[in-house]
Amino acid sequence: MGSLSFPSPSRAAPQSPENSTSRYSIFASFSSTIVTNDVTVTNWIACYDPSNNTWSYVTSIPDFPENHVLKDFAMVSISSSIYIIGGRLCRKEKTQNAQYENDEFFDSDINVLSSVLRYDITSNQWSKCAQLNVPRYSFAYVVKDNKIYVAGGQSTLGSARGTSLSEVYHPLVDEWTQLPNMNRSRCKCVGVTWQGKIHVVGGFVQGGGFSQYVDRCSAELYDTSRGQWDLVAGMWQLDVPANQIVEVNGRLFSSGDCLNAWKGHIEVYDGKLNIWYMVEGSQKNIFPFEENGQPIHRLYLTMVPLGTRLYFFAGYRTVDNPSMTTSVVYAFDTSATGGEWKSFEPIQEEGERELCSHCCVVQLS
Repeated sequence: MGSLSFPSPSRAAPQSPENSTSRYSIFASFSSTIVTNDVTVTNWIACYDPSNNTWSYVTSIPDFPENHVLKDFAMVSISSSIYIIGGRLCRKEKTQNAQYENDEFFDSDINVLSSVLRYDITSNQWSKCAQLNVPRYSFAYVVKDNKIYVAGGQSTLGSARGTSLSEVYHPLVDEWTQLPNMNRSRCKCVGVTWQGKIHVVGGFVQGGGFSQYVDRCSAELYDTSRGQWDLVAGMWQLDVPANQIVEVNGRLFSSGDCLNAWKGHIEVYDGKLNIWYMVEGSQKNIFPFEENGQPIHRLYLTMVPLGTRLYFFAGYRTVDNPSMTTSVVYAFDTSATGGEWKSFEPIQEEGERELCSHCCVVQLS
């Protein structure tokens, strides 16, 4: 792997969070837009410390042209390393938004990437890894046995078709190995490891003999011992793909779909009955409809499991203060009887933050 020369500001190591999360921190990738005479866009990584509800800047993601941003990539961690895999490279274009009386930005797609970057938290260094065999974005990904598995996604711009191709990364030898194809071509599918098998759930699906609805509700299970994908019907019960599915203590949780990331509650999967049902006590209004009498504009929502808790990261802005992003964190304890929410003090920051990928958890020591 070749080293990249990319300066990052010095920073203190994140403080150890409390109780069961004492050796872990949560990392997220954002883009932010700075408007001067020209548009300046940056992709960067931030670290969240649950013990004191603080975000700290970690590093910018290198190797992207000026005013370009990477989206729909995989961000995963193994040991003290964070991997940035694939994604859709966009250029930010500026337009005027009369509602907010300021500049708005839209994405102009440039390319689908096969690149893989590795960031070592301990040394604060970036390096290039072996590239994907197939460029892709909006794909499923999991870490299992210290290997990274990716499947599905889109490989070309301007097409709604997904791919059935899958592959696995071996960090020790810096090599991607192609795996058998899934039974269906899928994009916007969700990956999760459950009951010892890799699950690729839902998505926009092509290539099956079933109806579109049946295929989108299906999942693919990969057994690493057999090296084979099995098709399972009905694991996801909506025509719209899931936004996230995560595992906590042997149970699968979801909070919404790709059109509505927060449905107002959390759902858990019953594998025996093959149904999703609402978790008791999980109803919560994560996004207010207004703030100080002004309507809000939702920017992002994502969740990440840590210990027995599900952490939710939300961001929004208001009409009366469009140059500021309000970031809010909530935590739901899945082990508490009837569930238990914890809310943290909102944080206001200059500029508009956009979440570019789901979070990952890193063990710091």
